[in-house]
Amino acid sequence: MTSTSSTDRSFLHGHSNGGVWDKAGAPTGEDAWRSVELGGGVFALEVDGGNPGGTIAMLVGKDGSVLIDNGLQKASAVTVAATEKLAGGPVDFLISTHLHADHVGCNANYAAAGTTIVAHEETRRLLSVDDTFDKSGLPKLTFSDRATFHLNGMTLNLIPYSNAHTLSDTIVHFVEANVIHASDLFFNKVYPFIDLENGGSLDGFVAAQRQIIDMADDQTIIIAGHGPIGNKDEMRSAVELLLAIKDTMEPLIEKGMSMEEVLRENPLSAFEQYAWFHIPTERMTKIVYCLLTEK
Repeated sequence: MTSTSSTDRSFLHGHSNGGVWDKAGAPTGEDAWRSVELGGGVFALEVDGGNPGGTIAMLVGKDGSVLIDNGLQKASAVTVAATEKLAGGPVDFLISTHLHADHVGCNANYAAAGTTIVAHEETRRLLSVDDTFDKSGLPKLTFSDRATFHLNGMTLNLIPYSNAHTLSDTIVHFVEANVIHASDLFFNKVYPFIDLENGGSLDGFVAAQRQIIDMADDQTIIIAGHGPIGNKDEMRSAVELLLAIKDTMEPLIEKGMSMEEVLRENPLSAFEQYAWFHIPTERMTKIVYCLLTEK
């Protein structure tokens, strides 16, 4: 196995403040959300200022409300206000797709308001041993395989994946609306983050994305965890991007080059257009180097 020469592995970690790695490209303005109606009572909440978290999805209607993910704790007041405005009151159910703080940072706020929190059992376990997570926001209902909600005339299929973005990720398929919230199994038009230290893998990430693509048709709306709301073709492009990055990096690793040597060569310069404040190209290079050498 090729190894890195540096003991600094902070580039592999998510951060509770939203992980601003490129200060020049850091988000500006106050934390804010904008709601986008997708049909059938399904909404997406996209970032409309600052850095409140990853993209959120909601189902609202006469039977109640379901929220998928929330955001960073620092933006909790804004997030709760935005979701309660859509729901017409406190949110009934919250589905936590995975352990990262930009998706579960407000769990404790929703629990305090009486929201029932749902997650895969492995996601709950990971959160239970995370020292940065407020344990009052732990899921109260868990599932081991798939789970289904029937609410407001909508079928919500909760489909788990392992060893992809993290050890445990869940997508939510709003069947009748033909909408999939892929959460962080889809980074649209930006470099993806794969959490090696929490069980993620490059091959598992691609395999999960391909399964989601197979689930979709040409009219399916696919909500990305980060980046604009997308579709099947854009998710296919995201897979092609990651595979192209892998193909670019593997020959250098096979030569036995160290991380520092690879960084000096800057092999991902051709992909610079996908850099963003959370993952500039240098960080992406380091992450992929570790993903390919620490399998």
